[in-house]
Amino acid sequence: MKRVFLFVLDSCGAGALPDAARFGDMDVNTLRSCAASDKLFIPNMRAAGLGNIDGLDFLRPVAQPCGAYARLAEASMGKDTTIGHWEIAGIISPEPLPTYPNGFPEEVLKPFREATGRGVLANAPWSGTEVINVFGDKHVRTGDLIVYTSADSVFQIAAHEDVVPPEQLYAYCRAARQILRGRHGVGRVIARPFIGTGNGSYTRTANRHDFSLEPPQKTMLDAFKDGGLNSIAVGKIYDIFAGQGITEHVYTEGNTDGMAKTMTYADRDFTGLCFINLVDFDMLYGHRRNVDGYAAALTEFDTWLPGFLKKMGPEDMVIITADHGCDPAYLATTDHTREYIPLLVLGQKVRPVNLGTRSCFADIAATVCDIFGLPLNTAGKSFKEEILL
Repeated sequence: MKRVFLFVLDSCGAGALPDAARFGDMDVNTLRSCAASDKLFIPNMRAAGLGNIDGLDFLRPVAQPCGAYARLAEASMGKDTTIGHWEIAGIISPEPLPTYPNGFPEEVLKPFREATGRGVLANAPWSGTEVINVFGDKHVRTGDLIVYTSADSVFQIAAHEDVVPPEQLYAYCRAARQILRGRHGVGRVIARPFIGTGNGSYTRTANRHDFSLEPPQKTMLDAFKDGGLNSIAVGKIYDIFAGQGITEHVYTEGNTDGMAKTMTYADRDFTGLCFINLVDFDMLYGHRRNVDGYAAALTEFDTWLPGFLKKMGPEDMVIITADHGCDPAYLATTDHTREYIPLLVLGQKVRPVNLGTRSCFADIAATVCDIFGLPLNTAGKSFKEEILL
């Protein structure tokens, strides 16, 4: 194999895990919710076997799928972006990253205020679109930073771009990242710039930037880099892994831009891995509980997919998966949902086969490294022999 393109459709869950209730989620299923929308039209992923995956028969199975397919359980104790991507890349996280349902303690906020020279507003779990409109006017008037969290392990800092330019906000995030270590080592510190003229009219911009905790051990990305191969990150992959194990990266401004930039890599001659995150599913539609928007985004990806596959040579492989769920019809919260993830594998040398329900996301890392003959210490189990012709 020469190239593997690994797509993460961010939050495209495939049904509640057996322990979902432990995470506060009941009867959740991101894909099932999207299937109820008349905006969903995904014949190409269905042809690959999406509806043949265990538990996804509502998507209408096909008689002869053209890809290998499976659903994967999450072995890590979490349902967030960082832990999900880390597990895809080979790391099982037995302990959840810290969360702050009551806001951050003074032992975090005091050094943060000292490092930035600014006060703090909000300091509680909030919807990102709501918090800027509730506290935006006071932020603009005082210069105090809007600090908030969610059910995930995140420390988010929102600031108006005219009050705190994005580069300055990124510097504040780097300062927070140094503070938030050890027992307060949240998965991500996130810059959330916004614009607007006030009175509830603020909107977030595309200048978001994530500052992640470094992975605690080597991942699939390190295996490729250490093996002298390309390890290319598209979208927020670079941030999720704190740059570790990545040889080249490009940021994106949403799904459409991410697909365009990935298409550019399809035209390039390289050997190794291209790891892509398409964030709009989660950020624009899952958290905002927009079923039709989520379904339309899946339709956009599915419509784009055949043109991309035409650029794949006989030594190329395409993997499509997710990192957690974010059921857009689940109204109990606006947070991620604890779900299985789907897996589709496509390529001229890929045998169409049902890989069943597998015990961890890390099977992806184990398989990809096995295909390239790269060593990786992971609990994942390779399915290389089952899928390669």
